[in-house]
Formats: sequence, structure tokens, C-alpha cells
Amino acid sequence: MRTRLMAAETMSPRETDRPVAGWRQLIRDLCYLLPGMPLAIVSFVVMIAGLALGIGLFLLAFLGLVILALTLLAARRFAMAERARVGVLEGRAVGPVYYRPTTGRALARLLGHLRDPQSWRDWLHGVVILPVRVLTWSLTMACVGICVGLTPLILISWLVSGGGGFRGLPRGLALMLRGLATVEASVAWALLTNEGAAWRARAEELGRSRQAVVQAEADTLRRVERDIHDGPQQRLVRLTMDLQSAQRRLNDDPQAAGPLVDGALKQTQEALAELRALSRGIAPPILTDRGLRAALAAAAARNPIPTTVDVHLGGDERLPASVENAAYFVVTESLANAAKHSDATRCDVSVIAGTTGDAEGRAVSVLHVQVSDDGRGGAHIGKGHGLAGLTDRLAGVDGILDVHSPPAGGTTVTATIPLSR
Repeated sequence: MRTRLMAAETMSPRETDRPVAGWRQLIRDLCYLLPGMPLAIVSFVVMIAGLALGIGLFLLAFLGLVILALTLLAARRFAMAERARVGVLEGRAVGPVYYRPTTGRALARLLGHLRDPQSWRDWLHGVVILPVRVLTWSLTMACVGICVGLTPLILISWLVSGGGGFRGLPRGLALMLRGLATVEASVAWALLTNEGAAWRARAEELGRSRQAVVQAEADTLRRVERDIHDGPQQRLVRLTMDLQSAQRRLNDDPQAAGPLVDGALKQTQEALAELRALSRGIAPPILTDRGLRAALAAAAARNPIPTTVDVHLGGDERLPASVENAAYFVVTESLANAAKHSDATRCDVSVIAGTTGDAEGRAVSVLHVQVSDDGRGGAHIGKGHGLAGLTDRLAGVDGILDVHSPPAGGTTVTATIPLSR
């Protein structure tokens, strides 16, 4: 499960200097301050009316809960708009902010919204901002009125004095507007961001990822142990028995020992082949020695279904080992599932390094891995299936797995793996 982390994850309101007063900043301050009062009135009315109506209808429990949840959702929209406005004002993203993810059916999602602390902080901002803006908007309008009223006098003084006179007045008004805008923005930073909750959510996500990776490794070890027991170990037991029989017959009947030795040699070859196959499933040497491109080509060549491979890594430089391992296992597990269950006649593998936008609109380098086939479809991520293990393995590298497999429509497995975390 991935948490919703919005805005800059590492930026706090004090890490960068606030904008200084200037003509451009003056325009931004006015564009921020002047629409503030109408927005504050609307948000205040919606917040108070929604809370009062929700509590008033609480006896009709479900209806009251719905109204409260809708009020909090409205508060979230007002908060998003205010973060965007402050972001334009200060030229930086406002955050971080964390909303608890909601899962389950309608009632569970409804209660999830009501239990979200940040949603109530959004609601509080919608209420508190009105009295703040009554003061700041009144002073803003007074400043604007003074500037408009004194404009002719300022121009005459400027012409008469050759640029002097009233020189400090515009500067003082600009500083006052800058201060008023800073007061409003500070309220947004105080109530509409929650760095502690965002970092706690990130820590919980990393804990779940670590647990998923440990579980995936344990499942892999159990699978390898089972495969060794059912395959090479049984062949080695039979090999031992054949060699013992051949040893007993060497003196009495050398002719009869020949077929036993031939059988032992065949068992040795088959055991070695199975051990090589198992080693490819654990840590293929070709991946370590020659990289992802060569390892995927070898995996496609072993697949019984005709497979095409298209790899674009953006250069000759090797990817991080954890990313290569994750991408390799996504491809090999998907191809194995297709060979076992899909009745497909063709598989296509695409691995492309590129960029994508995150929740804050920043460009992030990722590796896109896609495996598709033309089989019968119906694949899904479920307990006991190979794709569930891929989800756990990708969690260790902050990757995301998506499976699109409609009945009779083929299967497409897509993994997105960040190249830097």
C-alpha cells in the first residue's frame, strides 16, 4: 500500500527565505490578498454549516456521517486551493501533507475520512482563516485606497522634485502588504501541512516494505528447498544407488555394470541441468556479469513461447543491482506464468528507462517493465500466486505492480521501479 505524500517531502517553511518586497512580489501579494476574503467567507459558511448539519442529523446516523464526510472533503478541496495559492505567492511547494488512505467499502471509507487528522486540520483552517482575513483584507483595502487616493499627489511630487518626495510611501505600503500576505500564508503552513505525520507514514511504509521483502525472500528459500528436494536431491539419491550397484557388479559382471554407469551419467547431467535452472531463479550469473539486457535475452531464449525483447536503458551504464534484480524477476516470473497458464502464442517484453511525474509534479527517473502475452487472460494478484510474490519483491525497491488481464484478452504485467530513492 502506498501512502499519499503531497508537496515537497523534505522542504519545511523555514528552509528557504521568504520572498522580499518588490514590485513583482507586490503584484503577487495583491493577487493573493484581494480574493482572500470571498474565499474565506465561502469556506467558513461551508465548514460551519456542514458541521452543524452533520451533528444535527447525527440521530439519522448514516445521513449525518455522510454530511460530515462531504464537509471534510470540501475542506480538503479548499485546502488544496489554498496550498496552490500560497505556492504561487511564495514560489515553492507547500508541504509536506499526509492524508490517511481509505480502503474498504463505502462505510469504511466514510469513517476513514472522519478519522483523518489532516482533514480536520483542513476544516479548522476553513474556519480560522475568516477572522484572520477580516483583518488582513481590511488593511489591504486600506493600503490600496491610500495608494489610489495619493497617486496624483505622488506623481506631482515626483515631477516637482525630480524623482524625490513620497519616496518611502510606496516602499512602506509594499512592506505592509508583504507582512499581511505572510500572516495569511503562515496560517496555511501551520494548519495545511504536517511534516511529522508525513514522515511517520513514510517510516511505516518502509517498515511494511522491509517486511514484504523478508517474506518474499523466505518464500523464495522455501521454494528453492522444495525444488531441490523434489528434483536434484532425488536424482542424486538414484545416482548413488546406481553407482553402488555398478560397483558391486564390476568384479562379477562388468557387462551388466555398463548400463548402470550410463544411467548414472544421465542422472548426473539431469541433476546439473536442474541445479543450473534453480541458480538462474536465485541469482543468475549472467545478470551479475553482463547486466539486465543480456539476462533478459537469455530468459527470452529459454521461454517455450516465442518472445521478443525490447530494452532501452539510456546508455551503457549499469543500473543499481536491486533494480536489475527486481526487473529480472518481474520478467522471468511473468514469462513462467504465461508458459504455464496462458496458452499464449507470443510474448513481448519491454524495459525502458525514462521519467515520470510524482504526486507533486516533479520529474522522477523510473524503469518501466512490461510483459504482455496474447493468452487467455484471467491472471490476478492473489495469495499463493507468483504475481503476489512480485508485489512483495517490488515493495523493497518502492516499485509498483499493475496487472491487466481481462478474460480472453491476454495479460499485461507492468512494473514501475524508481531508479533513485
